[in-house]
Amino acid sequence: MKIIVDKTKCTALGICESVAPDLFEVQDDGTLVILEDRPEGGLCEAAREAAEGCPTEAIRIEED
Repeated sequence: MKIIVDKTKCTALGICESVAPDLFEVQDDGTLVILEDRPEGGLCEAAREAAEGCPTEAIRIEED
């Protein structure tokens, strides 16, 4: 799996960070950083939940 973020859609609301803090971090300047773009194990489900919960649909998951 790979996490892809469309930064033109991301408004840095932080929902992804609250759902998956090991994968996403919103910086002080409002940019989103992906901490692990190829999660494994239990982080995969957290990545899917973050993508589903993103109100701007900026997060996409590509399955390998």
